[in-house]
Amino acid sequence: MRLWWQDPFRMFQTNLREIDAGLDVERVLDYLEEFGANTWLLSVGGILSNYPTALDFQTANPWLAERPSGDLVGDAVKAAAARGIRVMGRMDFSKIDHRRAEQHPDWCFVDAAGEPQVYNGLTSVCPSGDYYQVKLFEVLDEVLDRYPIDGFFCNWMSFNEVDYSRRYRGVCHCLLCVRRYAEYALGERLPAGKGEPGYETWQRFSRTVLADLTARIREHLANRRPEAPLVLGDQADIVFHEANNAVGRPLWHHRTSEHVSAAKSYRPDVPVLTNSVGFVDMPYRLAGEEPHHFAQYLLQAMARGAVPSTYIMGTPDDNPYACLEIAEELTRFHRDHQDVYRDLVPAAKTLLVRPDQFKHGAVPEFQGLYLSLLQRHVPFDVLPEERLAEINLGRYRAVVLPDLGRLTPEAVSTIDLYAAGGGAVIATGNSGLVADEVQLACLPVKRRLSSHDTEEAARSFHLRSGDQFLPVVGAFHLVEPSPEAEVGLLAMSRAPYGPPEKCHGHVELDHPGRLSAQYGQGRATLMPWTVGRAYREVGLTAHRDAFVDEVVRAGGPQVDTELPEQVEIVMGRSAAGTVIHLLNRSGDAEQRFAQPLPIGEGWLTLPEGVTAVEALCAGRRLPVQGGRVLVPTIALFEVLVARP
Repeated sequence: MRLWWQDPFRMFQTNLREIDAGLDVERVLDYLEEFGANTWLLSVGGILSNYPTALDFQTANPWLAERPSGDLVGDAVKAAAARGIRVMGRMDFSKIDHRRAEQHPDWCFVDAAGEPQVYNGLTSVCPSGDYYQVKLFEVLDEVLDRYPIDGFFCNWMSFNEVDYSRRYRGVCHCLLCVRRYAEYALGERLPAGKGEPGYETWQRFSRTVLADLTARIREHLANRRPEAPLVLGDQADIVFHEANNAVGRPLWHHRTSEHVSAAKSYRPDVPVLTNSVGFVDMPYRLAGEEPHHFAQYLLQAMARGAVPSTYIMGTPDDNPYACLEIAEELTRFHRDHQDVYRDLVPAAKTLLVRPDQFKHGAVPEFQGLYLSLLQRHVPFDVLPEERLAEINLGRYRAVVLPDLGRLTPEAVSTIDLYAAGGGAVIATGNSGLVADEVQLACLPVKRRLSSHDTEEAARSFHLRSGDQFLPVVGAFHLVEPSPEAEVGLLAMSRAPYGPPEKCHGHVELDHPGRLSAQYGQGRATLMPWTVGRAYREVGLTAHRDAFVDEVVRAGGPQVDTELPEQVEIVMGRSAAGTVIHLLNRSGDAEQRFAQPLPIGEGWLTLPEGVTAVEALCAGRRLPVQGGRVLVPTIALFEVLVARP
């Protein structure tokens, strides 16, 4: 049976303050209908219940007294149903009030010094404790017994290492965590926080606890109300991603695309909800997000097949953020082309693996390769490294491993089998290299000899590419090629780099910066240096092109087009046919998104067999000539729907 949330929908979230309990339900629904949304994410229970709860461990919102019914949830669900709008419940079980924290200290987060985590009078609770493990289900049952709620989202269901002020509070040391961790990691001491021995093990333990809890909630809802999905992490019915800005956080312009792609590549048929924050940051919630910035949240989400959702604090009357005008325009576009977004799944043939969260040093490499592929019009998907052994890599022609270092045995086996079966592997940096060992049999390398992996060791190191010299930034690993390896990009020895009078003496060495060879039915290439990091930090197109040329040579398809590098090409497939999103990235600027400049028309070569193309933004069919179309001028974006 196909459930409602497996078809495209559009959400609007009113994250309500306690003083908003008297809101005019009909007025909000009028706004949602005009906006183009058909699903309302409403604050229901947890820290405060917006209905008259009978559970003694929940606090009913005192402002419900402003409502004649005394029941915001009941009023909202009834009025929304009359209009065909669904209501999903936002729940927050992360904190309890002082009285209940005193009554149930065993529910609460405790740091290594034995202190609870208290913020604005509320105490953080621990997912190991009975508030999450038992009482959460009683709240869900009470809500489901009273209202036909259409789904649930659990906010901040995590081990709260960081509070609202972004102060680091460490790892929970409640008695249940101490006991459960001792059973999980025999003989290991529970770490106090980041940087301590065992922290990575604790992270895995915490993910296991949350995954188990998520599975139990899903099962509970499926038994009680199958049509009510759980919106949460990548194991839920609907994967949740919050697209937001934050003061003090460096902007990665592609964060939304990356996260949606990572979820859709792992489980293509599972919806992803991108809840886009309409304000700058929680402490600055009165300040609306820059419209061009906010537009990227929704555009990147839609292009990768996610559900667009807009999130405000309070009600639309209280917070008329400037970005809501463009949010409404894009939400209506999604509504008006629902057939195009039905069952939209990735259709790229190149896969870029995202490093495990503990491999922080690999992030610049990943981002540099991400930008390289995007700018050279090689459509690609993103997959988290920890999911490598869980999907069928056979749907990709090329898989890129960005400076991943040690791989799990499962990942090693998966990659080698993929290459042997006809796939192409392009590894950079130290992917699969551990000490002098080479983990991947497909790589044309016998062993690693040594590494230039400090700033000083890599300084003045170059690789020869024809008549060009590429600077090495980050790390270069000296490896012994296998006999069958084809080598290139030979290294130049280091030489003095100051004063100018002494800047000479480079000598060509036989250390390759590229090794490639056949492996079974496929091929593997190693670029044993951080070419992506070099491009991210220096910006030389020679770095970008050296990498992308290897991907294209290995079989990663590049779109033949006249469109400039400022056009991002996202390939998808839906019930409507092949869906090509063309995103105008000319507005990507330092720490912001500016208004993009219009990009003039240009030719684009279509996938084989396409005979009909419709440009949705231009609102017209495009003539297909010799397998190509002339793309109209792109303002913010264009969507091409191609059919046989």
